Amino acid sequence: MNDRTMLLTCYADTHNYGWHHVDLFVHDGTGREVNWVHWQVDEDGPDGADAATARVEPTLRRTSEWRCGISADGSEYWTAQAAWDG
Repeated sequence: MNDRTMLLTCYADTHNYGWHHVDLFVHDGTGREVNWVHWQVDEDGPDGADAATARVEPTLRRTSEWRCGISADGSEYWTAQAAWDG
């Protein structure tokens, strides 16, 4: 049984760094991060992340609604669970 979970995270470029991306974090059964990858998006936030993910990783699907958070530096971000089709 595979006890790994995947979490998509996307961001608002609050501080205008110019790095628009979505991350995919993989965690083991104890919650430890074991891998991650990111790709660029054309638009910040959930809509941009969904569009970029569909284009870059068409067999990866979001399995939960996006949840919004605010980081310590005041930047807005969103997270959602994900899984590979099949």
